[in-house]
Amino acid sequence: MNSILTGKRVLVTGASRGIGKAIALAMAEAGATVALAARTAANETKMEIEQAGGRAVCYRCDVGDEMQVLKLLGDVVSDLGNVDVLINNAGVILEKPLLQTQMDDFDRLMSVNLRGAFLVGREAIRRMTGNGGGRVINIASDLGYFGREQFSVYCASKAAVIALTKSWAREFAPEILVNSVSPGPVDTDMLDVQSMSPEWRKKEEDIPLRRIARPEEIAGIVVFLAGPGATFITGQGFGVNGGSVMP
Repeated sequence: MNSILTGKRVLVTGASRGIGKAIALAMAEAGATVALAARTAANETKMEIEQAGGRAVCYRCDVGDEMQVLKLLGDVVSDLGNVDVLINNAGVILEKPLLQTQMDDFDRLMSVNLRGAFLVGREAIRRMTGNGGGRVINIASDLGYFGREQFSVYCASKAAVIALTKSWAREFAPEILVNSVSPGPVDTDMLDVQSMSPEWRKKEEDIPLRRIARPEEIAGIVVFLAGPGATFITGQGFGVNGGSVMP
């Protein structure tokens, strides 16, 4: 275990699996105390952190529900004292042609990906302001930059997260640093054939590095942005995408 985040209190949403779980494990490995928020309990993540000698606390929260988010932040502050770093990671994906997309599809995805990022970000920033500052790292997507057919709602939600990042960075500088990380294709259950067609998975692999990323490769940049090496970085978007987007 290294120590670059020792003493930091980190809240990770969507911490029960995939990228969120990898980020939570990496934060704990770096010495942070980690608050694990998920719609379902992140007990497995907590157990792995504790087995490695770290500290984690679990919370159930639907990030699209304002009352649940208010309770989440209240509980985290009560238990840990405050939040130093927020990782806004909770998200869902939708592959569906526009003309078949129903309002229920749109509302569900925006509730998690955009409303959730907004609500948790607002409440975390509220507690960071005037209390020593902090870091916010929003997990977006390479699809938020270039779009993709049959993923229009997902792409729109992630583009909005990138825009939130830039706006918050300007509004809360220099006290709070806000950045985004936009993964490309990552080997999680979001790319499983049950949620994404084989044709689209093949397209995900058709990038310069010719493979799908491991969740740990996303976690690495997130730990960096939360740490002492990133004190002059705000309002930036970091693509961890194997070359799928080259601004």
